[in-house]
Amino acid sequence: MKIHFFGVLFLFTAQVWAEFQAGAAKVDITPKLWPVQMVGSFRERLADKAYDPLYARAIICDDGQTRLAIVIVDNCLIGRNYLDRAKALAAKQTKLRTDRILVAATHTHTAPPGKDRRTNRNDPQHRAYFQQLVEGIAEAITRAEKNLAPAEMAHGVALVPEEIFNRRWHMKPGGIAVNPFGSPNDTVRMNPPRNLIDRPAGPTDPEVHFVSLRASDGRPIALLANYSLHYVGGLPAGGVSADYFGVFSKLIEKALGKNTGFVGLMSNGASGDINNISFRVPRPRQKPIQRMTEVAQLIADRVLTTHKTVRFRKDITLAMEQKELSLKNRQPTQKDIDYAKAVLAGTAPKPLSGLAEAYAHRTLGLARGPREEKIILQALRLGEVGITSIPCEVLCEIGLTLKAKSPLPQATFTIELANGHNGYLPTPRQHALGGYETWMGTCTLEITASVKIEKTLLAMLEKVIEDK
Repeated sequence: MKIHFFGVLFLFTAQVWAEFQAGAAKVDITPKLWPVQMVGSFRERLADKAYDPLYARAIICDDGQTRLAIVIVDNCLIGRNYLDRAKALAAKQTKLRTDRILVAATHTHTAPPGKDRRTNRNDPQHRAYFQQLVEGIAEAITRAEKNLAPAEMAHGVALVPEEIFNRRWHMKPGGIAVNPFGSPNDTVRMNPPRNLIDRPAGPTDPEVHFVSLRASDGRPIALLANYSLHYVGGLPAGGVSADYFGVFSKLIEKALGKNTGFVGLMSNGASGDINNISFRVPRPRQKPIQRMTEVAQLIADRVLTTHKTVRFRKDITLAMEQKELSLKNRQPTQKDIDYAKAVLAGTAPKPLSGLAEAYAHRTLGLARGPREEKIILQALRLGEVGITSIPCEVLCEIGLTLKAKSPLPQATFTIELANGHNGYLPTPRQHALGGYETWMGTCTLEITASVKIEKTLLAMLEKVIEDK
């Protein structure tokens, strides 16, 4: 744009005139056909009802040069094939590029499948839900874009250390069980018996980062939170639920929304080895819905208290980088393959792990599967806030490392299970300790995957800082 003023020519770029905008929306993705399988267990669980609705919740931000979307979905994990379809559909219906869309599952363990498995691959009912999931994600993005309005943004950090516990433990003598591969060589154990625990094998992260968006006229738009807690769960069989993620979102919407279309979102941080079980000091027995609600209420209360102190800004710029990283898939040895076949044939030597059959199928699946995997990594900058995304269940120390080494160390968090699902992501140190999160079949990527992912994401964060 050119303006002549008293004979002087002024040049204004589009960015000078650009106004930060934000919009949000949510779409109900509760199953319409029952019963459905539920993921998050080694045995079949069928649901014929919903304890609470499942949603795809989306926010879109635009600074005049970059438009990006973040979608948080009430599901345990979602396959990249379905997320790629959802992004492509959304890109056709909006002004968004597919590489400017982040979609992540919350990791509720009481949700229908979001990924192809042996037990649902050819089931017409579950194929119908996959289609509902894809369309719901795309619709949430489309609605959020229609709701774009001039906006302001604030960032805050609340602390909730009381509800997080590392679930990997070094054990006293006799505390290590035979694993699904017939070996007693693990040195740590997940969710162990309390009478044999020694010390935790990893850290926890008490921070709850949140980004709050409101319209320039003060109308609340959305609040996106991030907490490194796996899930609470434990609901009675037979019903789907969004877990504490959904309860938190509802509480935040009630507190801040005032019937304005405000959307609350809770994303999962680096919580692959973090859960809500107090191992050293047992808690009183509670009904699962009560525990879920109490956890969500505490987090919401801390966030709302901090929210009163944050400062909203209009001068928000955005940047986003996406990279496809090629990593090797772990490959079973011939000994592993022979043991898996013996398990399935009923000829494997005793003692036999109760999970041996499940992991025998996974071992043979890896042997037949691709040798390499291409995963999507993303780094975003919203004003002075950095966000990284990883398509794995990320062990806590990886999230802490990314925070500590980020060029925005006070305002960086990781969203896990984003843009696909590639199993657990331990560090090489944790791989050496063994245990559930490192088992082949649970953890499918190469042992040095976390090192390569950290290096790539830190370089991407530097890039989005340069784009300020």
